[in-house]
Amino acid sequence: METSVLLLRVCLALLAMPIYLLSFLGIWKPFCEKIFFPYFLEKLSVIHNRKTHRQKQDLFRNLPEFASTSGELKLLEIGTGCGTNFQFYPAGCRVTCTDINPHFQQTLTRNMKQNQHLRYERFLVAAAEDLSQVPSGSVDAVVCTLVLCSVLDVDRALREVLRVLRPGGVFYFLDHVAADRSSWKYFWQQSCFPTWKLVFNGCCLTREIWKNLEQANFSELKLQHISVPLTWTPIKPHIIGYAVK
Repeated sequence: METSVLLLRVCLALLAMPIYLLSFLGIWKPFCEKIFFPYFLEKLSVIHNRKTHRQKQDLFRNLPEFASTSGELKLLEIGTGCGTNFQFYPAGCRVTCTDINPHFQQTLTRNMKQNQHLRYERFLVAAAEDLSQVPSGSVDAVVCTLVLCSVLDVDRALREVLRVLRPGGVFYFLDHVAADRSSWKYFWQQSCFPTWKLVFNGCCLTREIWKNLEQANFSELKLQHISVPLTWTPIKPHIIGYAVK
C-alpha cells in the first residue's frame, strides 16, 4: 500500500511539475493567493453550496436561538471567502467577516449586495489562529466552513473560537475530512495529498478534524459524518455540526 501511494504521488508530482517549478521560484504562492485560488473557490463554492444546500439549511436553522438577551445576533465568520453562507443567516444578523486572503473582495461584495437582509460590520484580514482584532466573549456565533482543512494549527484556531464566543455561544462547522483509513477513498487522499496541498493553497486531505473538536473545551458537541457528492474529487467525506461554549 505504501509503495502504491508513493508511486501515485510521484506520478501526480510529474503531472504538476510546472506548478512545483513555479513554487520553487517563489511565483506560485502569490499567483495562487491573488488569482487562481479566489477564482477556483468561487466556482467550487457554487457547486458545494448546491450539493450541501439542505444540510446547511438544517445546520443554521437554530441560529436565531443563540441571539443575545437583547435579541441581537452577532456573528463572526472565519474564512468568509466569497460569502456563500450569507443566504443562510437570519435577517438582521450583524456579520463580521474574516479571511487570511484579502483577494476575495469582488465576489464577496457581490454576495453582500445580494444579501441585504444582513448587517455587515467589517472585514478583517486575519488567520483563524489569530483573531486578536476580535474582543474576547464578544460574539454569539462563529461560523467556519471549508477552512479548518487548511489552517496551520486546528487546535489553536479552535481556542480562538472559544475565546471570542460569549458563554453559551455557538460554533458552526462544515469541512471535508479524512476518509476511513481502510478505504480506497483514504488511499486516494494519501496519494493526492502533497500535490493537492500545493495546488489548492494549503488544503489538507487527511485531517481528522472531528478529533480536534472532541478534544476542545466545548460544553456540547453535535457532529455528523456525511458524504458530499463532489464527483472525481478526494474531498467527499465531510463533518457537519455545531458546538456550544
